[in-house]
Amino acid sequence: MVLPLRCCLLGRCLSAVSGQRVLVGRLPHVGAASSVRLYSSSVEADVTVIGSGPGGYVAAIKAAQLGFKTVCVEKGETLGGTCLNVGCIPSKALLNNSYLYEMAHGKDFVSRGIEVTGLKLNLEKMMEQKSGAVKALTGGIAHLFKQNKVTHLKGHGKITGRNQVTCQVADGSTQVVETKNIIIATGSEVTPFPGIEVDEETIVSSTGALSLKAVPEKLVLIGAGVIGVELGSVWQRLGAEVIAVEFLGHVGGIGIDMEVSKNFQRILQKQGMKFKLNHKVTSASRRSDGKIDVQLEPAKGGAAETLACDVLLVCVGRRPYTQNLGLEEVGLELDERGQVPINARFQTKIPSIYAIGDVVAGPMLAHKAEDEGIICVEGMAGGAVHIDYNCVPSVIYTHPEVAWVGQTEEQLKEENVPYKVGKFPFAANSRAKTNNDTDGMVKILGHKDTDRLLGAHILGAGAGEMINEATLAMEYGASCEDISRVCHAHPTVSEAFREANLAAYFGKAINF
Repeated sequence: MVLPLRCCLLGRCLSAVSGQRVLVGRLPHVGAASSVRLYSSSVEADVTVIGSGPGGYVAAIKAAQLGFKTVCVEKGETLGGTCLNVGCIPSKALLNNSYLYEMAHGKDFVSRGIEVTGLKLNLEKMMEQKSGAVKALTGGIAHLFKQNKVTHLKGHGKITGRNQVTCQVADGSTQVVETKNIIIATGSEVTPFPGIEVDEETIVSSTGALSLKAVPEKLVLIGAGVIGVELGSVWQRLGAEVIAVEFLGHVGGIGIDMEVSKNFQRILQKQGMKFKLNHKVTSASRRSDGKIDVQLEPAKGGAAETLACDVLLVCVGRRPYTQNLGLEEVGLELDERGQVPINARFQTKIPSIYAIGDVVAGPMLAHKAEDEGIICVEGMAGGAVHIDYNCVPSVIYTHPEVAWVGQTEEQLKEENVPYKVGKFPFAANSRAKTNNDTDGMVKILGHKDTDRLLGAHILGAGAGEMINEATLAMEYGASCEDISRVCHAHPTVSEAFREANLAAYFGKAINF
């Protein structure tokens, strides 16, 4: 059980009338957390979080729930960071709605006996629905802050001392927070492509790709990783011709199982997306007619070629956001990847300063940042600090979805781990058959000697939900036999997960 710490700080502020520092009273002890009253430019807190993305806002709420007097500094107009405003949430709204449109517009509805006439795309309305979801969720965080008595300061947070954060407001004023602990949760930003200037209209980042005013006739992606295939899927479904140029020899980015990646690429190609793998973009230029010429060549050298498009989407990854945080001034240096070095308790070399999420090592995933935020503040309160990064799932939200947790077959081979494989295709799953949605499979990797589950890789409808069962099993050290003996409801697509584990343990599934 985590025991809350008692707060014995004295709250002080500048008098709004006289400008002199006056005592406003003791802060309440743990269990009676309340909002800091901002009479002036000086605030005192136990925990100050810089950034309100998934890691930051969750850390702030958890800290307040543990009784810490908590402040969260956010430079954006709304709370939620990249994920809620221009990342996870708006992209999933467009992915879902574009998929529904494609089903109705294509042959899928007809094959199900649903005939629609006069169907048309109202892109403006689709964008409104996306924006409505974003507004509701970012507003929800503001409500949670108020409910949990987290003080929200709007402005750019900068560390100006080992126990001090200065909030630089847009009007030029500042608010200084004297704090016992600081959590850096500033997330990441789009990695720029050298020589290509993004205008968010015709040459766009993932942010601009979420708000295009018209469906492009031809869209070129620089990158076929998670962001590329997701946003490429959105616009391909809505009518664009999409070509992805990828430096690597596979789609889906780093960490995906190669067998799954190959099958995933085949399905995306069947849907209409095109790929130029093992190629690199060298430059891009705007033509007088408004089109964009994209120059590319094989990654290992060879003849160059040019692709013309209406919109160019640059999605080559993200980098930690550490600009103007005051790290250098307090003696914190970044590593070779631009990340903040931390110990197992998320502390930097300055014990009072912590860092979580995209600014530290590990996958840049919202749920990874959330877990780190919770565990970080629990550690401050004297609790245990532990996270198994091998049990952090990844999901690509296309259709079909791709999801995985644990190790890939390639990693097991490289580490000389003895393993066995169990597979089950959705084509043999009764629920997938009735849904007429049979693309994909479940692939299970188990230890050859101990039968312990080492990795799960799912390509199929609902993979992002199903992967959580695999994650839970891995967290508790389950074997493939354990999973295969758990009763699963029939008919469900999750039965495919059970069958794949049965195939890994026994050597053969029941229904395939």
